[in-house]
Amino acid sequence: MKYSYCGLSGLQLPVISLGLWHNFGFNDNFDEAKKMICYAFEKGVTHFDLANNYGPPPGSSETNFGKILKENLDSHRDEIIISSKAGHLMWPGPYGDGSSRKNLMASINQSLKRTGLEYFDIFYSHRYDGVTPVEETMQALIDIVKQGKALYIGISKYPPEEAKQAMSFLRKQHVPCLIFQDKYSMLHRKPEEEIFDIVEKEQTGFIGFSPLAQGLLSDKYLNEIPPTSRAANPDGFLKREEVTQKIVSIVRQLNIIANERQQSLAQMALAWVLRRDVVTSVIVGTSSIEQLQNNLKTIDNISFNDNELKRIDSILEGAAQ
Repeated sequence: MKYSYCGLSGLQLPVISLGLWHNFGFNDNFDEAKKMICYAFEKGVTHFDLANNYGPPPGSSETNFGKILKENLDSHRDEIIISSKAGHLMWPGPYGDGSSRKNLMASINQSLKRTGLEYFDIFYSHRYDGVTPVEETMQALIDIVKQGKALYIGISKYPPEEAKQAMSFLRKQHVPCLIFQDKYSMLHRKPEEEIFDIVEKEQTGFIGFSPLAQGLLSDKYLNEIPPTSRAANPDGFLKREEVTQKIVSIVRQLNIIANERQQSLAQMALAWVLRRDVVTSVIVGTSSIEQLQNNLKTIDNISFNDNELKRIDSILEGAAQ
């Protein structure tokens, strides 16, 4: 595994991190989840990304991870980076959602209890809710660090102006923002326009999620929608109608370049996200050991030549139109 320093901090993250958004909840195969987590750690994936509402049902990914950690990796706790977040709907009523101090403080206490941890390595404000003053949310994160419940703090999916405001506030309070998390893939390049300049100026880390666009940037959809895919699941985030002929055409063209590079399309898509120095790590979500093994092989070839990048940009211009 390769590791990168996170911004100006002394903390290194593996360039590929494992996310537990899907496939690690009570509705999923626990034994397979355990195999993936243990295999990932054996291969040098030291960072596991959680959130309080990951499941389904919400909270169950944290509970399962805590059980797997205790039974299999407890003696390795100091070799592992565990992150979690709060900010999306977690429980009914006015205090189980949003970015208020009330929600963040209650959420981290619940998350620590579910995982059985004494602290998180990184704890995020999962989103800007559009209502809570940024200063209130950031002060809650600062206090979480000072209370010993997290070592570092980060923000996720914040709009550019609120991100700058949050990072400035944290820096002045001497508890800097360690990392910014956002969606980033070949099919979603908005961070390049809105966030990367901010991250570079503030000298924080950046970690991308959904680098495979919920599986679109893999060989799953080159011909049809497989019955076991996310697009075929009516409860999934990727909707069947998003798998358009235009997207399929783009993916097929990208697959040609991946074959020339002797990579799978997924491996090339992950390498492409990691091509920028501003990107510290990329979060992969997998449903099997085989998928995880394929993704981890990405690090064997993460460089691109100028011609490859030009061809990819030309293909992706069609996705933006």
